[in-house]
Amino acid sequence: MSGDEVTSVLVIDDHPLLRKGVDQLLALDDGLTLVGEAVSGEEGLELARRLAPDIILLDLNMAGMGGHETLRALKTQDPEARVVVLTVSDDEKDVVAALRAGAEGYLLKDMEPEAMLASLHDVAAGKLTLSPRVVGLLGRALRQEALPRTPHEAGLTEREVEVLAALTGGGSNKVIARQLAISEGTVKVHMKNILKKLRLNSRTEAAVWGVSHVPGLAPTDTEASR
Repeated sequence: MSGDEVTSVLVIDDHPLLRKGVDQLLALDDGLTLVGEAVSGEEGLELARRLAPDIILLDLNMAGMGGHETLRALKTQDPEARVVVLTVSDDEKDVVAALRAGAEGYLLKDMEPEAMLASLHDVAAGKLTLSPRVVGLLGRALRQEALPRTPHEAGLTEREVEVLAALTGGGSNKVIARQLAISEGTVKVHMKNILKKLRLNSRTEAAVWGVSHVPGLAPTDTEASR
């Protein structure tokens, strides 16, 4: 998105106080606007289909159709939907499940308002976002799995490591392509190969693996992973 565009946001949460808080927070940022509120997963699906928001903020713990089920349904309805989980849960299982279901971000409700606005702008720019505490949780979860321990063990090429490093810095495919002077299509091919070699399902997992296993890579000061 260009800098002049306003990012539309839909919030799906069964707590009215949270929805009100999000509304008030977004009103402070001229680049973000709340276009819809849903009190359930079912209503969220309908509003997402009708409004086609740029970003969907989704709670996990909802009565009826839960957040994980809603996330999977949103991605089935529109694979390009950018869904950011906003929850109180810092359980590793919730984090891993959400990211593997395709969430573009995982934010905790106790984060600072300014950090949340910055995270939404990151997602609007095509990046992924994680609360700093979640990065550690995900890194630990990945280390407990039987995954490759080094780029060499994974069979990553030099170029694939470069793409992974750029991904770790929070770059979208477009940004990575520009940074490495290659086409966006080539970046997509590299990303597909990286996920296959690392036996992972999401860009976020790959970015966190990179931070944990590639010498010289470190997390950014925002919740970038991606």
